[in-house]
Amino acid sequence: MFKIDKSKSTLNLVLALFLSITSTAVFSGDSDDVDGRGVTIESAVETALAIDPWLVSNKHSQNAIEAMSVAAGELPDPKVSLGIANLATDTFNFQQERMTQTKIGISQLFPRGDSRGIRKKQLETIGDQYPLQRQDRKAKVVMTVSQLWLDAYKAQESIVLIENDRALFEQLADVAQASYSSAVARTRQQDIVRADLELTQLDDRLTVLRQQQEMSLERLSEWISSHFTGQYLNEVSARPWQQVSELQLAGSLPNIGLFNASFFESSINVDLEKLGNELSRHPAVKALDERIQAAGLGVNLAKQKYKPEWGVNASYGYRGDDLQGGERADLFSFGVTFDAPIFTAKRQDKEVSAAVSEAESLRTDKWLLLRKMMSSFETAKAQLSRLNDRQLLYQSKLLPQMYMQADASLTAYTNDDGDFAEAVRARIAVLNAEIEALNIDVDRQKAISELNYLFVNEQNHSELMLNTHSETSVRRNK
Repeated sequence: MFKIDKSKSTLNLVLALFLSITSTAVFSGDSDDVDGRGVTIESAVETALAIDPWLVSNKHSQNAIEAMSVAAGELPDPKVSLGIANLATDTFNFQQERMTQTKIGISQLFPRGDSRGIRKKQLETIGDQYPLQRQDRKAKVVMTVSQLWLDAYKAQESIVLIENDRALFEQLADVAQASYSSAVARTRQQDIVRADLELTQLDDRLTVLRQQQEMSLERLSEWISSHFTGQYLNEVSARPWQQVSELQLAGSLPNIGLFNASFFESSINVDLEKLGNELSRHPAVKALDERIQAAGLGVNLAKQKYKPEWGVNASYGYRGDDLQGGERADLFSFGVTFDAPIFTAKRQDKEVSAAVSEAESLRTDKWLLLRKMMSSFETAKAQLSRLNDRQLLYQSKLLPQMYMQADASLTAYTNDDGDFAEAVRARIAVLNAEIEALNIDVDRQKAISELNYLFVNEQNHSELMLNTHSETSVRRNK
């Protein structure tokens, strides 16, 4: 009889523990500051932007193009020639022949038409795309690092949820064992086996989640690791992490602010023309516009080849006195050269045709990019809409109902009016619902980060990080 009372007391203790856990497991809207011991999404993005070698490489490429544009606007270097003309080969006497002379000449070529100015402008236009490329790259880094951080965070917090519930299942298993040992209890051997099985399955889920967490952290470390930074950076303004083992993520989920929220406030279809105009301001599209403009200048440059290339030359010939001591006049020469682009069918015509085709190809690439971005917008918008619906459903109905069901099942079991397996199934269902709610919250933030990338432009790109991380973080109470 003493064993039965002890088992009942333990069951009541487990019930109290269960109720205390479920009462705080719902998402809390109250903010809780990060304790500073974990890597926040802000610090990860800041580090990735500070040590990104692509940005350094792109800046060097811009410097090279700008230097080339200055050089392209200048005339070719003049050519100087020195020589002796008409020297007699029988005696090699400079004074023997009247035409023997020492010559010095200089020549200068003038490129065809306005090819210098056009080439200079073309290179300047090409250089203008590099700042836009860096804006696009920074936006991509913010999106990519944010999503990698969120993937690692999802695995980390899922592990926390399971580890919290594992302690409860261990106590349930102990209660089942104690109840089974009593002569009067209704606990069966299969209940003990079920409790052990659930613990084993939880251990397997933890192993899988730890694998996912480690893989996500490894992918994140590609962006925030300090390896090789000293080879291309003079200084690093943000702290890089050397080893993945150093990475410990903060325990709060940020609310990401949404650019152009007006596109998502109505359920009706978005005005495609308005959307296209907004997406056309994206740095990736603007960079393509610069390339298209440069290709158009390339067409004009190719047309300059129909014009002749001019050159001027001048030379001065010094002649010495003859053998009798008579003075001979020095000689001066001047001339103009030019080519005659007459046979243009297979050279100039084809070069112009190639330049036109290249420009049209880039215009097509622009429309392909815009079409892809519009499709990505519609996909992410639909995903965000459904995630919002699911988030509301989980927070307002499904999770509270799950907690009520789990409470009722455990209460019935403690009062010898329910089944142990049903109580375990109810608790597993709660755990699965909590993890799914976490997945919904994380996936929602990932969808917003993808949408924010699509709406980056020259005016707001500097606000991307602020918009991404400025709002109050939401922390899960464990």
